[in-house]
Amino acid sequence: MRCAILTVGTEILFGQIVNTNAAYLSRELNLLGFDVMYHYTVGDNDGRLAEVIRTAFKDVDLIVTTGGLGPTEDDLTKETACAVLHDELAVHAESLAALERIARLRGRKMTLNNYKQAMMPTRAVVFDNDAGSAPGFVLEDGGKSILCMPGPPREMHRMWERRAKPYLLQFSTGVIHYRLLRYFGIGESSLETKLLPLIDAQTDPTLATYAKEGECNVRVASKRESPEEAKAAVDEMARRVAALTGEFIYSFDGEDYNLAVGKELIRRGLTISACESCTGGMFSESLVSVPGISAAFDRGLVTYTEKAKMEELGVKPETLEKYTAESPETAIEMARGLREKTGSAICVSSTGVAGPGPYGDKPAGLMYVGISMDGYERVREIRTNRDDRRWNRHYCVLCMFDEIRKAIGFSPEL
Repeated sequence: MRCAILTVGTEILFGQIVNTNAAYLSRELNLLGFDVMYHYTVGDNDGRLAEVIRTAFKDVDLIVTTGGLGPTEDDLTKETACAVLHDELAVHAESLAALERIARLRGRKMTLNNYKQAMMPTRAVVFDNDAGSAPGFVLEDGGKSILCMPGPPREMHRMWERRAKPYLLQFSTGVIHYRLLRYFGIGESSLETKLLPLIDAQTDPTLATYAKEGECNVRVASKRESPEEAKAAVDEMARRVAALTGEFIYSFDGEDYNLAVGKELIRRGLTISACESCTGGMFSESLVSVPGISAAFDRGLVTYTEKAKMEELGVKPETLEKYTAESPETAIEMARGLREKTGSAICVSSTGVAGPGPYGDKPAGLMYVGISMDGYERVREIRTNRDDRRWNRHYCVLCMFDEIRKAIGFSPEL
């Protein structure tokens, strides 16, 4: 079934909130086997909303909306859906009882605009809302359906899982399974070139490459009659993809680099510490976001000044004087000094010029990652050729995880 996602709310158009609902529903609808053809966002205006609904229905059979179901005058999704699909609103007894129950529990009196939320299309299948006050519904007319849910993500997610998704399953004609392969160290154009023999011959499963900040992804997807068939097809294609590009893959399951490496450190019982200069704690923060990382992560130091590098890590004054703080020599002394101090199995460092401008004769984006382990030491030079301070620091953190993965010889399993 071809469908469109329509998010309603002027606050989205103003950029006051991020439209996470559309991304969530795209993933969910695709997994049900529905073909998401369009995303629309419209403000709280009934005329424009009606126009978008009519436009979408020229090419799709189902529109899934979020937002515009509240009690205020600018919440117009129900009224507009009724106008386009030739229905009218009437009091829905179950919804009214639920609203009155919520008011009693909160010790409040029902206001006139609260009763608006109990008005539902007469032909609709109504979805109760156990996470808020606005019911949802699905309304059909002439083979076209509109499914409307509240805008707050917590309410929408709950209604989708408990009511909307089970309702739509009856119309699903297949099941989609996919894997998201995560890459680092190769650009999108080079990745696509390596995969062209598979891409040119694809039918099902399908391959699609995506660029992400400093990374690339490959989505392998299959639509089959059963989940088992779809998964088997995806896994087989993923193996063929890995045979061509496996050296750059750090996850077969869409995990971020910090999670993939952090979980492996925990699994192997390896301890790690970090000393950061140009990344300023970003690596440590990223690692701490991994559940259970206390089993592996000992400490993270932000040694931003030369004084801190000498006092905390034992970097030699002559090293700083001869090579500067932004050098491979300093990077390895930082990592080596931290390992002597902590006894961690792995110690990783970062230093360099984050930008936006150069530092002396060193350009923005020139950074170094040092890593020290028993019997293994290495420094990686990074040249991003960018003056974007945030991007440079983010990329350096990815390089730190990449160096750890290579140092411990971690290759993800399918």
